[in-house]
Amino acid sequence: MRKAEVIRNTSETKIKLNLTVDGTGKQTIKTGVGFLDHMLELFVRHGRFDLELICDGDIEVDAHHTTEDIAIALGRAFSESLAERRGIKRYGSMLLPMDEALVMTAVDISGRGMAVVELTIPSEKIGQQFDTELVEEFFIAFARELGATIHLHQIAGKNSHHIVEACFKGFGRALGEAVAINQQAPDEIPSTKGTIN
Repeated sequence: MRKAEVIRNTSETKIKLNLTVDGTGKQTIKTGVGFLDHMLELFVRHGRFDLELICDGDIEVDAHHTTEDIAIALGRAFSESLAERRGIKRYGSMLLPMDEALVMTAVDISGRGMAVVELTIPSEKIGQQFDTELVEEFFIAFARELGATIHLHQIAGKNSHHIVEACFKGFGRALGEAVAINQQAPDEIPSTKGTIN
């Protein structure tokens, strides 16, 4: 099974996570930021990954370090789990509706880390702690650590919670598709270069 454990300790956060790529959506997530917990639970469930995650972060300041550092640790865990990327489909996409919101998500596990996030989120904050500008920070950090191109494009939506929820659900499904094993070429690295790095 494709698994990884990541421990990341800094002066701002202490993170321990265990990831199973080929899971069923089981999760134990405690970040100290309720909305972030909710989004990660949706991501895991829709991607059918298993995740145990505990973060002790400086949320008395704000949720920035916690959100970014979790994305770093989670992207690193996926990178370690996929090793040389042998057999993966590499690409995944999802057009996900969440009530009035509609978000297109596309992923390429290319070895080149970048995120293009085009969202118009009406509110600056969701819940007590989560600044909506952290959505982009999360996906930038995740993309960089995994070595993936991630696109998130909002097509419709007025409710901030629904827009962000569509992002995380759609990303879970798109990434689940990208990391799935291609049964037609289960031993091949999906690149004409013969390597993804």
